[in-house]
This record gives sequence, structure tokens and C-alpha cells, in this order.
Amino acid sequence: MPPRGIRLAGKVAIVTGSGRGIGRAHAIALAAEGAKVVVNDPGVERTGAGGSSAPADDTVAFIRENGGEAVANYNSVADYEEAGQIIRAALDAYGQLDILVNNAGIAREGLFHQITPEDFAAVVGTHLKGTFNTCHHAVPLLMEQRSGRIINTASSQWRNPEGRAAYGAAKGGIVSLTWNLAFELRYHNITVNAIAPMAQTRGFINYNHPQVLAEAGIPAKKAGDELAANRPGGEHVSPIVVWLATDAAAHVNGCVFRAGSGKYGFYAHPTEMRTVNKDWRTRGKWTIEEVSRILPSSLLFDGSIAPFIPAD
Repeated sequence: MPPRGIRLAGKVAIVTGSGRGIGRAHAIALAAEGAKVVVNDPGVERTGAGGSSAPADDTVAFIRENGGEAVANYNSVADYEEAGQIIRAALDAYGQLDILVNNAGIAREGLFHQITPEDFAAVVGTHLKGTFNTCHHAVPLLMEQRSGRIINTASSQWRNPEGRAAYGAAKGGIVSLTWNLAFELRYHNITVNAIAPMAQTRGFINYNHPQVLAEAGIPAKKAGDELAANRPGGEHVSPIVVWLATDAAAHVNGCVFRAGSGKYGFYAHPTEMRTVNKDWRTRGKWTIEEVSRILPSSLLFDGSIAPFIPAD
């Protein structure tokens, strides 16, 4: 663990999904700066199956062995009542909550026509609904104490899809939820931001999505093993999480950052690039003929295919 600092002394943090991978790196980094950490992880497989206390226990043991304070929690963020128990774990152990890092997630591979409703529900239920669940229990506490930091986990796939509809939809929802919470909570000294991490995780172990794309005739950007080989671990992501949790970042709110692999980036908020207008009060609604004639030469004059769709 890095040398102990004091940037988060006296603070209590929850990191969901912190038994392994990026979440573990976050928990260790927060503890290294003096935070008391609730290490939440039900110890499931990457698909969400199974369960074990070992991942959370291992992270807690590492933090304690290096002079930090931490307790383990094994509840699932996907269940609303269990998410409440995660928040209560911080109150029971340390009497307060200051920082919530929503990191927990699972993966179910497959193109849209291949996944089942159960796959979609599981992925969205863990990523998006899981983020809602923990926030919904934590926000009243943070509002009452008029301070807090929430850091959510998005993905580049919310804006640059690669054929993982459930995952992309969940991460896009997390971005929108982050923006809405940042807007609503800004007068309570609560900031809400998101990161889109780049790191080598177990998500790339036996990663077969490039093969799934190839079999469907869709070119993949990189093979899964190439992605894994080219990325360092989650410890390269965690510094921005620590910073966002500190008083030094109290002015940062509603932002989405790319983080990891030696790179930090800032995503612009989607904006209307151009508009065409018709006074509906005096000229009525747009006709189909007008839409067909005007939009291609105005709104779409420089292209009619979204930028994330490669030109064939």
C-alpha cells in the first residue's frame, strides 16, 4: 500500500465491488490517505454467479496489515434492501459516511439479439440499478450532514459502443444519473462525478467479445488479449477517485472523466450542434416534405452516420 497520507483523515468511504480489480485499488488508495473503508464485495464471478467472502476479506486484511482501517461487507448492490445494509455497515462500524464509490459490476457477453432478458436485467440491475440503490440509501444521510462525495463508474462504451448493448445502456444510464444527482444535490455540498476507467481487470479473462463480433461480421477494435496486455492495473485509475473525494475537488461536480493507463481525459457534455426552426404558432407543424428536404442539407450536411459507427 502507498505511504499513508492525511488527505482523507477522519472520512469514511464505501467502495462497492472492491474485493478485486479496480475497486480493490480504490479501497487501498482511499485507506492510504486516511479514510476508513467499507470494502463491499459479494465475491461473485464476473457473470454474477456464485459468491464468496474471500475477496472482500483479502482486501480488508491488506489494508489493515498496512496500517489502515477497513471492514468487510458482502451484500449485493443489485438488491435494494441489501444495498441499504451496505450503507448501514458504514454507520455501524464508523458512525458516518462521507464518500460513496459505486464500482460494482458484472459482465454478460453477447450481441443484442443473442442476450436474454435475464442477461439484460442482470447487467443493468448490477451497474445502473445498483448505483441507484446505494445512492438512494446514502443521499438522505449526506443531505442531512450537508456534505459528501459520490463517485460513479461509467465506461467509454456509453458514448463509443462496441456491441455490448446491456453494458452500454447501463453505463449510459449511470452517466445520466450522475448528471441528475449533481444538479439536485449541488446546494447540499455534495458532489457527484463519474469515471470511465481503463485498466486490466478480470473482465478481460476469457474475453470472447471480439470473437462474437467477428462471427457476426462486425470488425472489432482490438482482440481481448491485446486490450488486457496493453493496460496496467486499477491502481492507475484510483488517484482521480481519491482526488474527487477530497476537499481539493469540492468545486468539481457533474463531470465524467476517462481514467487509467497513463491517461486522464474529460468528456464534454452532449450538446445540440445545430438547429433549424419553424415558428409553429404562425406556420404550423413541420411537414414530412419539409423534413425530407431541409434536414439533410442543414442538420446533416456533414454526415448522417454517428461518429462512433465506422465507415465501411
